[in-house]
Amino acid sequence: MQRQIITVFGGSGFLGRHLVRRLARQGWTIRVAVRDVEAAGFLKPLGNVGQILPIRANILDPDSVGAALSGATAAVNLVGILYEKSKGDFERIHVRGGETIARSAQNLGLARLVHISALGADAQSKALYAATKAAGEEAVRAAFPNVTILRPSVIFGPEDQFFNTFAAMMLYQPVLPVIGAALLSNTAAHAGGPLFQPVYVGDVADAIGHALTRDSCRGETYSLGGPQVFSFAQLLAKMARVCRREPILLPVPLAAAKALAFFLERLPHPPLTRDQVELLRTDNIIPRGAPGLAELAVTPHALDTILPTYLARFRPPARQRVRTDTGTGTDSGMEVR
Repeated sequence: MQRQIITVFGGSGFLGRHLVRRLARQGWTIRVAVRDVEAAGFLKPLGNVGQILPIRANILDPDSVGAALSGATAAVNLVGILYEKSKGDFERIHVRGGETIARSAQNLGLARLVHISALGADAQSKALYAATKAAGEEAVRAAFPNVTILRPSVIFGPEDQFFNTFAAMMLYQPVLPVIGAALLSNTAAHAGGPLFQPVYVGDVADAIGHALTRDSCRGETYSLGGPQVFSFAQLLAKMARVCRREPILLPVPLAAAKALAFFLERLPHPPLTRDQVELLRTDNIIPRGAPGLAELAVTPHALDTILPTYLARFRPPARQRVRTDTGTGTDSGMEVR
């Protein structure tokens, strides 16, 4: 394709690095709009010389966003947060930030805009994360009607914050919490807690790449999930098997998790917040009949084919058998790690 400019907001994060690599292969010139330009320097070798350029941008500043989009053909907004450091952060980032990007993209005449939301975005949700994701979609669509919105489920891959976090926990403690397992439906489907449909980060990057080039994607919303649905407990058990460990999976009622989160969310990087516990009251799976990866010509990767490629580092050290000569004509075996 003719070399065109695309601006990726939040391109130095987990999904961003995979997307930037894919866009570079597609032939785009990529501006990676981030807060810390130096920290995004690792992205440059993913393309040819001069093809990937980190630039400083503040998504709440229209002038900054406009400068990042000037001369671009398309844009992708990956910016999102999982918890608030200050009250109102969800609204500022998910709603105002997304709207600022969309309005600038529309005013500057960009042909394409892809906005990353989240599966479970719901204006009626009591979880601020889900409610502001829904409000962000509405604001972005009002400003840029032809936007393509993608709603991924839990994204997994080498740098994910889900499996890597729980695998690291197994190194130091024998128990893993299964939040919500005790208070959901008593049916077998929910015996292990809320349901998830994890999607591979490379598949999400491919979906964005296709959405940028297909006219049929303009103005559409897609829900992205993997080929299988798992309960929370099933995901932890699968992760443990890959890591060759046997943790105790402890059901934790939502009320107890919320009480614990009250204290944990005061940490600089909280492992759990009350808002996240609220999210676990509902399943995170694709609604029946919703357009998804298939409509974007992406064949999803199964969890089993990807997890071993990056979780093997959490396995116990392999045992080796060392043969030694005892001087009596026989060998004695000594097992070492």
